[in-house]
Amino acid sequence: MDESGGSGQPRSGTDEATERHEGPQASTGPAADAPRPGPESPEDPTGPKPTEPGGSTETPRPAEGAEPATSRPSDEPPATPRRSDEPPAHPDPTDDTPSHFGAPSDPETTGSARTLAKSGSGKGRPPRREKGPGGGLLMGRPFGVPVYVAPSWFLVAALITWVFGGQLDRVLPELGALRYLVSLFFAVAFYASVLVHELAHTVAALRFGLPVRRIQLQFFGGVSEIEKESETPGREFVLAFVGPLLSLVLSGVFYLAMQTVEPGTVPGVLLGGLMISNLIVAVFNLLPGLPLDGGRMLRAVVWKITGKPMSGTIAAAWVGRALAVSVLIGLPLLTQSGALGDASEDIGGMDTVMDALLAAILAAIIWTGAGNSLRMARLREHLPELRARALTRRAVPVETSTPLSEALRRANDAGARALVVVDADGQPLSLVREAAIVGVPEHRRPWVAVSGLAQDLTDGMRVSAELAGEDLLDALRANPATEYLVVEESGEIYGVLSAADVERAFVKAMARPS
Repeated sequence: MDESGGSGQPRSGTDEATERHEGPQASTGPAADAPRPGPESPEDPTGPKPTEPGGSTETPRPAEGAEPATSRPSDEPPATPRRSDEPPAHPDPTDDTPSHFGAPSDPETTGSARTLAKSGSGKGRPPRREKGPGGGLLMGRPFGVPVYVAPSWFLVAALITWVFGGQLDRVLPELGALRYLVSLFFAVAFYASVLVHELAHTVAALRFGLPVRRIQLQFFGGVSEIEKESETPGREFVLAFVGPLLSLVLSGVFYLAMQTVEPGTVPGVLLGGLMISNLIVAVFNLLPGLPLDGGRMLRAVVWKITGKPMSGTIAAAWVGRALAVSVLIGLPLLTQSGALGDASEDIGGMDTVMDALLAAILAAIIWTGAGNSLRMARLREHLPELRARALTRRAVPVETSTPLSEALRRANDAGARALVVVDADGQPLSLVREAAIVGVPEHRRPWVAVSGLAQDLTDGMRVSAELAGEDLLDALRANPATEYLVVEESGEIYGVLSAADVERAFVKAMARPS
């Protein structure tokens, strides 16, 4: 997601398989890439063991006699023709899928169903929309966008109160202890200005049809979390520029208001401080490096020239990293030279340490933000390659009264890895959860009906086979589940999509270089 304001913004590993499996008639996938069990092969009772109810799976070691996952050698004869009542073959999203439905998968990729359905927007994970309180104290919902104050804001508010109180003691010594109350008012007013800066980004994003997840006020300024990228470089430029523009306008407003009050008074000092602080916010954010607004403007310019948004991101991110190094070295030097207002002979050892610490924090924020921008750009570049049709598992339809052992036999014979419970007319009713299957001991499977292990289908659990990229992730995030029924536009069953397979492809996309 894009981040703008005071603090700034998959060719997957399955490409080859995807190119081979464009349609539902592909002959590869679980049925072809792994050896099929013959009639003499014992049913494999092993599988991923559940770690939490209805959640993700954890991979055990294969039981004795279980067949290892192998790829079909080039000299192996093609897969036997499927019967007319078999479901179409689907490409399997992984290279290590065993031939038996419910058999163990790669231990490094287990647990991903839980992550996709319940986790937050961590690195290398599909971004998730948080359901609970997000990022601190909720202050309101202007334009329908929640505004949060992070706990770190209270720390910076106390710091501003202390520093500005010391300045007031020199300018207005008669205030005494009241100077800290005035300083606290200044800290709140300053962050109100930062909120106006962020609201400018938010209003522009909403006008362009871009969803805004939230606004957060934190230690160094604020962040507007925009969930989608601008469609054109022109919109990207406008979206980035409106924030600094509003800060410049506020600086001018405070300057005009300062002309109406007596100099050397509390209102005069407050208005002067707000004028200068908003000017600093505007100038700082116009610096041409990600994650700052100026970096996004530079990205838009390079995008316009080259026609490639990724080229703009790379250029602006590396300028941002150079800017971080410049801040780390240059800010303490400027302070020592007296260029920022204080005479060099008045600067003590504690001031030097504080300046160096401030420079290090600012540099770290800029450097980290630039790196995050590169990672998000890489993800967006590869996201279109996450396609539901390519990641769907082959499924076999079974009726509600079918014993689990018989359903598994049919699935293994068909090379499928999913079960769909249907009614007498063949209409899908529910999906048999893979985690539930392994909870049934092998000796009880002939007496357990599949309907007892199935999850009823909801509208959100039906996804189109044509979904891809962000549209696919949005559909899964809106309705968290471990399995989804994939259907054609005609309503015909195409197969079952596992959340674990989607995240596995997502992680591979994040790991691939651009």
